[in-house]
Amino acid sequence: MSETDGPAEPVQVPPDALSAEALRGVIESFVLREGTDYGEREYSFEEKCAQVLAQIRRGEARILYDPESETVTVEVTAGAARRRRPE
Repeated sequence: MSETDGPAEPVQVPPDALSAEALRGVIESFVLREGTDYGEREYSFEEKCAQVLAQIRRGEARILYDPESETVTVEVTAGAARRRRPE
């Protein structure tokens, strides 16, 4: 990349493009580093991973690869964030 190019944009990674093991690793890494408050009920690590996978499958979260930092993360999509906001 030349100095005149802007920073590379993150690339969305379809979950089906990853092996089951890689997808699980991405989700586990996200769950271990995120600090979300799940409300009154505590959830196990396995439950949290299952919830994130379900959100990805429903399109409420997406997997992003950042070529600048060579990292992968999970991001809640804009539509899902709007649906969760209290009215």
